[in-house]
Amino acid sequence: MTEIRTPQDEAEARAVQDELRGRVVLDEAGPPPGTGLVTGVDVAYDDARDVVAAAAVVLDAATLAVVDEATAVGRVTFPYVPGLLAFREIPTVLAALDALTSDPGLVVCDGYGLAHPRRFGLAAHLGVLTGLPVFGVAKNPFAFSYEQPGARRGDSSPLLTDDGEEVGRALRTQPDVKPVFVSVGHRVDLATACAHTLRLTPDYRLPESTRRADALCRRALREATA
Repeated sequence: MTEIRTPQDEAEARAVQDELRGRVVLDEAGPPPGTGLVTGVDVAYDDARDVVAAAAVVLDAATLAVVDEATAVGRVTFPYVPGLLAFREIPTVLAALDALTSDPGLVVCDGYGLAHPRRFGLAAHLGVLTGLPVFGVAKNPFAFSYEQPGARRGDSSPLLTDDGEEVGRALRTQPDVKPVFVSVGHRVDLATACAHTLRLTPDYRLPESTRRADALCRRALREATA
């Protein structure tokens, strides 16, 4: 795993992003959907106390049964700055991943990869640091435009920059329900990431990996701040 660097200010954080972005691998398809393990990661904050809790939940990709889970609680060491959110989350997320007893396999973030103003969101950052295949599934499109995909489950449309670059896809995971926004991070392509997302959303809009990690990190935060 690449050494974690904690920047002292925004300028240093952007310099770290510029350095690590060059290590992103975009020419691998990633593991086939429905095979191996899929790990969801998510975080919850208590901003009043500068506490962050992270959870990692490992699912069997074929059955979506929970194989392993772990949490970590830490201090927020970087201020909230749009586009630099990963620096608030990465240390505690890595601690949760390290606490797992099983291989994470493919990692799914509640956030962005290439669909980021500097093309280096949490999914890309986490992938470069760990070497794992990672992609992001976000609830909102951040700063990019898209056409509404068709109403059927599996319909999608490109998530585009102002100059027409595709940085992700708006993906309908349930019929007539608001889409999610999928973007690659590291060592997985966009088609594979979308296929995994559909496998992870048999019943709900958000992936089971995200739903379970969200519930677990919120519980860990409540226990840590009680």
